[in-house]
Amino acid sequence: MSSVNIDTDAHSAPSRTDFSHLARLVKREGLMDRRYGYYAVKVTLTLLAFVGGAVAFVALGDSWWQLATAAFFAVMFAQVAFLGHDAGHNQIFRTGRANDRAGYAFGGIVGMSYGWWMGKHTRHHANPNHEDDDPDLDIPLLAFTRGQSGEKSGFVRWTSKHQAALFFPLLLLEGLSLHWAGIQAVWQGEIKARRLEAVLLLAHIAIYLTAVFVVLSPPVALAFIAVHQGLWGVYMGCSFAPGHKGMPTYTDETKLDFLRKQILTSRNVRGGPWVDFALGGLNYQIEHHLFPSMPRINLRRAQPLVRRFCADHGIDYAQCGLLRTYRYVLQHLHDVSAPLRAASTPAR
Repeated sequence: MSSVNIDTDAHSAPSRTDFSHLARLVKREGLMDRRYGYYAVKVTLTLLAFVGGAVAFVALGDSWWQLATAAFFAVMFAQVAFLGHDAGHNQIFRTGRANDRAGYAFGGIVGMSYGWWMGKHTRHHANPNHEDDDPDLDIPLLAFTRGQSGEKSGFVRWTSKHQAALFFPLLLLEGLSLHWAGIQAVWQGEIKARRLEAVLLLAHIAIYLTAVFVVLSPPVALAFIAVHQGLWGVYMGCSFAPGHKGMPTYTDETKLDFLRKQILTSRNVRGGPWVDFALGGLNYQIEHHLFPSMPRINLRRAQPLVRRFCADHGIDYAQCGLLRTYRYVLQHLHDVSAPLRAASTPAR
């Protein structure tokens, strides 16, 4: 499971017909059909829970028990963000316009720029774990390849050197990073619906801060924000990291067809319905990357079909439990940063 360059010789020869055959099997099972009933229930229950949390927040008032509410909203922000992810992949509605409208709404609720995220995530899906083209491998404070570790200097060199130990603490900043990236994208005009996204982000900031500082005293309000944003960041990072971190990376020199590029760089997380809920369907990373517009609820049904197809064609299919996944991620980060630690060790 450690991250190494992909060796195409270790797998059967790439064939463009392989994916076409798999796609026909999936379509024949009806797994690409929209699931309007599922999403109607999913969205309704998620928003009702969100509103219920808001009512409880106001009713509880200025109390340190609000830190529990902050943890609840960290979960709810992640769940709403998962719905935005589904909308971005056209999983909810038939048309792109309807999905985009939903995506902008979900992004506004959690204070993320939907347009910024769409651009970044689209590049990731086109080049998963590509050492130069996958934006998810371009995180300044971390190094995901030996090449990246050699490019670090100053403070980021220190964080990269100790990145395995710092990984989860750094995720406490992920929520703020998502907000800031969206604000930058809107400010610099890097997205299409700039005016709409500016209104949504400003409305989110105004409503969020007004609610927190009107209901809570300043010390409790600051603690609420810290707990909420920190835990949301950890939740988001822990949801996205298992899918690719610690899996093989590749460059332009590696010749891969679409099927193998998506499968060999992805990892599934084994588990039951609670894992499906907790990770927003991202635990079926392989199936999701092969069929991004497949409704989330159908991924579980597609998984045995895809795994059997991979076994028949001699393609590695990575899957493990949730805790073991994080162990692989941390081990990979530790291995990649080894040269930095060796360089700082005094010679005897």
